[in-house]
Amino acid sequence: MSVRPSIDEVRAVAQAGIIERRSAEHWAGRLYMRWLSGWATRWLVSSRVGRPFTPNRLTVLMIVVGLGAAALAAWPTLAAAVGVALLIQAYLLLDCVDGEVARWTRTTGAAGVYLDRLGHHVVESALVVGLGFRAAGGPSPDADWWLVLGALTALVVVIGKLESDLVVVARSGAGLPSAPEADPTSSVGAVRSLRRIFALVPLHRLVGAVELSLLLVVVAVIDTVRADLLATQVLLVATAGVALLVAVGHPVTILTSRKLR
Repeated sequence: MSVRPSIDEVRAVAQAGIIERRSAEHWAGRLYMRWLSGWATRWLVSSRVGRPFTPNRLTVLMIVVGLGAAALAAWPTLAAAVGVALLIQAYLLLDCVDGEVARWTRTTGAAGVYLDRLGHHVVESALVVGLGFRAAGGPSPDADWWLVLGALTALVVVIGKLESDLVVVARSGAGLPSAPEADPTSSVGAVRSLRRIFALVPLHRLVGAVELSLLLVVVAVIDTVRADLLATQVLLVATAGVALLVAVGHPVTILTSRKLR
């Protein structure tokens, strides 16, 4: 192939069989986005500016753009709605391009599949949360922020649980055996240390149903004695913090372990 590939060369390699996958390819991809993504991929694989954008970095950028759309969706204005639509189009474009660049550079793998699937779950869930804010009139100082925090925490807990299930999906999508290696030890020293800390102080269990229900009884007693809801509010804040830590830290430990190799 030439140093600067033609668009036909890019489509032949990066989009081979993609559009024909009727059950997997989004209708917008078949209708127009794969046409646009082919040109974007051609630019990325042949431009010096595009070289730092590895497939996984493009996927991370896709997630950031999607979360930006979810945040913007919280504002109940026409301009915000238009902005959300535009950001989601950029999100879809990046969703096409990351896989095309991976196929062109022959760097497809379970880690990329994992990030892609995780990104879709995170963005689509967050978008619904943004829609809920919009339906309630948007972010406001008068909002019941404890209710909001509870809803967001529930979302993060669900995402944290999905992260483990996606390992099997990612390995299957990459053509690897469904079961990872028995030793999932991280190859990164800092992450290894973090795993040891969690083994000694299992904060992540705070978001478990049994542990959380027992703690709820404890804080309910404290609330009764104090005649307020401060203990419950502290528990909710703590649960939100732990859920966020798990949702962010879990994929890091997975991506730096042998589970996706």
